[in-house]
Amino acid sequence: MAKVRTFTSKIEIFKTVNELKALDDQVNKFIKHNKIKKVISVNDACTTDNSGATIGIIRVVAYE
Repeated sequence: MAKVRTFTSKIEIFKTVNELKALDDQVNKFIKHNKIKKVISVNDACTTDNSGATIGIIRVVAYE
């Protein structure tokens, strides 16, 4: 049975590389901790403010 887990991260200007690395680490820890053997898909979507600036990221992981 497929399951889905969502992770989020706030994005701040000039800190994006570190924030994306932290998000990667969070997802990898989840996969390792839960002994997930099969990842079906990983998808990122950005959230924006009223001006259209990116302020966050949502990562969705589908797995079995």
